[in-house]
Amino acid sequence: MTLRAAQIIAEADVIAYHCARHGRSIARSIAAPHLRPDHIEERLMYPITVETTDHPGGYRGALDDFYEQAAARLAAHLDAGRTVAVLAEGDPFFYGSYQHMHKRLAHRYPTEVIPGVTSISAAAARLGTPLCEAEEVLTVIPGTLPEEELAARLAATDSAVVMKLGRTFPAVRRAMETSGRLDEARYVERATMSGERTGDLAGIDPESVPYFSVAVVPSRIANPRPVPDTGEVVVVGTGPAGPLWLTPETRRALADADELVGYTTYLDRVPVRPGQIRHGSDNKVESERAEFALDLARRGRRVAVVSGGDPGVFAMATAVLEVASQEEYQGVPVRVLPGVTAANAAAAKAGAPLGHDYAVVSLSDRLKPWDVIAERLRAAASADLVLALYNPGSKSRTHQVAAARDLLLGIRSPETPVVVARDVGGPEESVRVVTLKTLEPSEVDMRTLLLIGSSQTRAVERGDGRTITWTPRRYG
Repeated sequence: MTLRAAQIIAEADVIAYHCARHGRSIARSIAAPHLRPDHIEERLMYPITVETTDHPGGYRGALDDFYEQAAARLAAHLDAGRTVAVLAEGDPFFYGSYQHMHKRLAHRYPTEVIPGVTSISAAAARLGTPLCEAEEVLTVIPGTLPEEELAARLAATDSAVVMKLGRTFPAVRRAMETSGRLDEARYVERATMSGERTGDLAGIDPESVPYFSVAVVPSRIANPRPVPDTGEVVVVGTGPAGPLWLTPETRRALADADELVGYTTYLDRVPVRPGQIRHGSDNKVESERAEFALDLARRGRRVAVVSGGDPGVFAMATAVLEVASQEEYQGVPVRVLPGVTAANAAAAKAGAPLGHDYAVVSLSDRLKPWDVIAERLRAAASADLVLALYNPGSKSRTHQVAAARDLLLGIRSPETPVVVARDVGGPEESVRVVTLKTLEPSEVDMRTLLLIGSSQTRAVERGDGRTITWTPRRYG
């Protein structure tokens, strides 16, 4: 307890506290040495503690009625001129029952909220380990979330504390395992109180876990993981533009890596982490980059090969797997994690032009001849597929967009909608809808993706002046 909390209790006329049906209150037991015989005590006993109830409004309805009744009891004391101190474990505004009183009373009566020491701070202190350091992100998660959501949030953060265990513990433990955090996770029960217990979460008996316990995934900087027996390569995509497009699984892989390998532009999108080693290179050495990453993994390093967009779409996954198929790398584990590819990002910005069948084609003739590209464009256009065109142009390739446009004009209507999406998700994002006949090749560069509509694709100007496109799911 803080000195201010002890002072408030000493000055109060009424001491109120929440409790379950058994009538015991941890908050009251903590404050007990400061209570006087003449204190009026208001025990606010919950009518239910689980979601089974015959209340017509269900579990939430039963609790809302209880909070209204409890607030009315406290209001009666306040109207009589008495000072009321509401006790709360930890901090009143941190998952605390007091919040429900505050919402009902604070606008009617002078109110002071005294901050307290949360169970998070107490748990870290009892474990003797920092929660987060430097730029690490701490995430506080209620264990009542669905298991898949728990796993996603655990995977996406550096450090975590999971509250409200008890009956949720089995799902929390499974989520820890799914997200790859179980070996790091610690357990704290009744921190700083009698009956305190700490240990590795993996070894805790689920049947023994009370509500007043937390799971802690502490700072990795302060608690480095042991060196693995075997290394691996994980190929990840940063999406079109970085952090906003990363999946939780990708965030976890990037955080877990000992070394990052990739095109320097893509590596720059990944936050710097203490202890990680970065290997940036030019965009034209994919095979060499893949071999370097596999050699690192063969020496026991956890390596993340960083790609743009989705690593399996015109990106690094193919290069890594091609090299990994060589005999000397057969024993190196390789995983490919999906990412947001440029076509999907651009389509979402423009509306839903990929709402029906579509084909994805790269206009780069650096690795395949233009004749092959032209034949594929012709075939896809003749089949009336929407086209997503990657790598349309660069400083050294300037004729492809004009050639593709002229080819398509021989098959498609000149009024076919075309989405010109540049730097999607980046600071220079521009998404415009033009027609095939007005597509200007000089406005297209390597950071641009083109979406060429089918005969069914529609472009409509909205009330805000924005033109959106979509391709109906029904054909004809």
